[in-house]
Amino acid sequence: MLKIKKAIVSVSDKSKIEKFAKGLSEVGVELISTGGTKKVIEQAGIKVTAVADYTQAPEMLDGRVKTLHPKIHAGILAKRNNPEHLQQLKVAGVSLIDMVVVNLYPFEMTINKPDVSLDEAIENIDIGGPTMLRAAAKNYKAVAVVSSPTQYDQILDELKANDGCLSEATLSRLAVETFKKTSNYDTQICNYLDAHIISEADGSPLESHDFSFVSDLSFNVKKIQDLRYGENPHQSAAFYRDDKMSHPSICAAKQLHGKELSFNNILDLNAAIEILKDFDKPMACVLKHNNPCGAAVADSLALAYKMALDCDPMSAYGSIIGLNQVVDEETAALIHETRFIECVVACGYTENALGMLKKKKNIRILDIPELNSRGLDIDLKKVNGGLLLQEKDLLRIESEDLKIVTKRKPTKQETESLMFAWRICKYVKSNAIVLAKDTKTVGIGAGQMSRVDSVIIAIRKAGKLTKDAVMASDAFFPMKDSVEYARKANIKAIIQPGGSIRDPEVIKEADDCGIAMVFTGVRHFKH
Repeated sequence: MLKIKKAIVSVSDKSKIEKFAKGLSEVGVELISTGGTKKVIEQAGIKVTAVADYTQAPEMLDGRVKTLHPKIHAGILAKRNNPEHLQQLKVAGVSLIDMVVVNLYPFEMTINKPDVSLDEAIENIDIGGPTMLRAAAKNYKAVAVVSSPTQYDQILDELKANDGCLSEATLSRLAVETFKKTSNYDTQICNYLDAHIISEADGSPLESHDFSFVSDLSFNVKKIQDLRYGENPHQSAAFYRDDKMSHPSICAAKQLHGKELSFNNILDLNAAIEILKDFDKPMACVLKHNNPCGAAVADSLALAYKMALDCDPMSAYGSIIGLNQVVDEETAALIHETRFIECVVACGYTENALGMLKKKKNIRILDIPELNSRGLDIDLKKVNGGLLLQEKDLLRIESEDLKIVTKRKPTKQETESLMFAWRICKYVKSNAIVLAKDTKTVGIGAGQMSRVDSVIIAIRKAGKLTKDAVMASDAFFPMKDSVEYARKANIKAIIQPGGSIRDPEVIKEADDCGIAMVFTGVRHFKH
């Protein structure tokens, strides 16, 4: 057990510090502190010594130098079982410091402010705080290191129960938590400066920047929960969150009902939310295995859901439902009547709608409040021994960007349907084919090694609904055979990127079949 006799206290977040300082004082701990922290402690009527008085060295450089002094760091780092260390302290007039209470300048909060300048960001890089925390954590067997207000109550309880002492287990845990905190802090600074240091020359506000890849990538994530298992029951798994991501995501969703989410649920919910972000009008999507098996936009959420479900009701068994608006009673009633559904994620629920959905025993219900912020995000994929990073596929093509390559032009209604199918196609695993009528899917072919196989699957799923439908392909047609299948299915218009060496053959086939075809010049592979 370590007896706590002297503590240095210097905190940016002053919440709960009065109570903590009072508790330390009540168990006989002598306090030394800096500037604003010292003022708060004194105003609470607690005896405290200024760091400047203790070190006999004034604060310097607008507060940049306060605790960077041998009397502070020698008192923290000295080995208590080393006679030479203790003799050196005695000669120098240095006292042992048994506890360091520090939380850091709010760097992350600062850089998230609008129009923050590089100078302001740099001034919020803490130097003395991390130095004291690391010193104390290094010497954790002899120094208690307190890095967060969330630790105060537990520490006070232990001190009061053990006559001002802390256990070795507590000291070890506090040290590990501290190194995690300083590592995360340094990572935030490194990533920020690597991406923004280019603005230093003119000192201009740091506005939104183009996507860039830093030379060395570091990131920190926090575990949300352990999962029952991974993709399969024999695989262990856990769910982590990147706290720096503020835009809507599965990590920000709130579960309102149902049992714990599975690994696969989380993957599918993530895919659903990404689709929902792309639409403003009432929209519904039905997901299975990271692929939409139905999607629709309509004048009401209930109609959008009905149309999305009608696309492939057999595949919808055990699916994930995504809805981009508040779920009303009419929509909830339709969901309640649907066979087994794993999860529903939506932008809120009316009280009656939520009550109706909760009647389904095994359904998981999630709320994600806003979808109007897409944010700048990266797509990260793990490979053995490394990572692949890319900018997320957020490019949106408008109808005026289309290049009409056939003799027949698509009608206004066909163009609207083509644009809808093209947007959905982006979220289907390649090779991807989407058939649509108006703003609803009628057949989807996903993840096939041959593009024509995806065409065949989409047509088979659509059945008679292929008549007068449109087709979207996420990449160009390497052969004219897909167009031949489209003609047999009475499909009237096709949207695809173009760019194949056989484009002339494909276009001629479309002309011969009376099919309108437009090129986007953009590919939407999703691997």
